[in-house]
Amino acid sequence: MLPSAAKGAVKYTIKVKTNAKENTVQEGPGGELRVLVKAPPQEGRANEAVIETLAAHFKVPKSRVAIVGGFKSKTKIVRLGDCQC
Repeated sequence: MLPSAAKGAVKYTIKVKTNAKENTVQEGPGGELRVLVKAPPQEGRANEAVIETLAAHFKVPKSRVAIVGGFKSKTKIVRLGDCQC
């Protein structure tokens, strides 16, 4: 889904695929993001891998990436930037 901007931060709705062969970000039609991570969806490992993968993809520190919704779902809302929105 296309990003929504708010006070210096950008929010994305992403789809996550766990147990993938490699950590990567795929951009689909319409600007949607699909994040593939090697980690299993256990004990927050996949969420941590999502943060690391998005930080590498957008070339920002991990501290600037946060999951703000969908912690136990394949569809997540992530925030990139400084704002605590």
